[in-house]
Amino acid sequence: MPSSAPPAARVALALAAVYVIWGSTYLAIRFALEGGFPPFLLGGIRFVVAGALMFALLRWRGLPSPTPAQWRNAAVLGALLLLLGNGMVNLAETTVSSGLAAVTVASAPLWMAVFAGLRGERPTRGEALGLGIGFAGVVWLSAGDSLTGAPLGLVALLLAAVSWSFGSIWSRGRDLPPPLMSAAAQMLCGGVLMLGTGLALGERLHGLPTLHAIGAFWYLVVMGSLVGFSAYVWLLRHVRPALAGSYAYVNPAIAVVLGAWLARERFGARELVAMAVILAGVVILTFARSAQAPRPAPVAPEEAP
Repeated sequence: MPSSAPPAARVALALAAVYVIWGSTYLAIRFALEGGFPPFLLGGIRFVVAGALMFALLRWRGLPSPTPAQWRNAAVLGALLLLLGNGMVNLAETTVSSGLAAVTVASAPLWMAVFAGLRGERPTRGEALGLGIGFAGVVWLSAGDSLTGAPLGLVALLLAAVSWSFGSIWSRGRDLPPPLMSAAAQMLCGGVLMLGTGLALGERLHGLPTLHAIGAFWYLVVMGSLVGFSAYVWLLRHVRPALAGSYAYVNPAIAVVLGAWLARERFGARELVAMAVILAGVVILTFARSAQAPRPAPVAPEEAP
């Protein structure tokens, strides 16, 4: 991990990727599920394909393969972030709207703050204010009657948020390869775990998915995994947890708007105001991070003498 702060433009591009692209993946997941993909097989095939493509490209460019210890850490993260994180979202979206899925997962920054605090990395006052305002907007948005869902789906989404948050904090300082190779390894490991889970649960592809579903699948592979997940892994290495997790406050707004536009998921003035509150929380969180003086980064295990 570099000892100096990364360029602001690079941070902004990575945040834009996880803010905008991941906000749209909730609807893409819904379209893929409706078109014939089972939940865990959808994630498993998606991440194995994306991970294999990225791994092959990085090896072709000369990057070394992860060490056995790095593969073990990547497998743990694949289980936490992808099998339990993404897998539970896929499962939940069989019973809840894409907008509600994004809203519920928006509790992730709060869980990240809790887990980071247990490691001694407490949020600053500005970050805490941004987190509080953002979460207030999420509560307001989820209290509306335009977003409805089944209790089992909501439990799955809560598990997804907690698992994703714990994995994100657990990854900091672990022996992992460079960010892009780390993303490839995590996708490969997580994808294999999701395929195994899906097959064990009896999931099967009963015929060829629809063209609409196949298009959504490839959008998830290229934009959601190769671009979005890689950007998130990079952010975990270079910015504070509160800023890396702030995507969860923007994703609901994007997911709700796209759901209403493309899938006729309803929302009104209440949702618009709540989304404005969410965005206000993100702005405060971002400015708090900018005002924070860069901290000397701890020596990563692979850099230790």
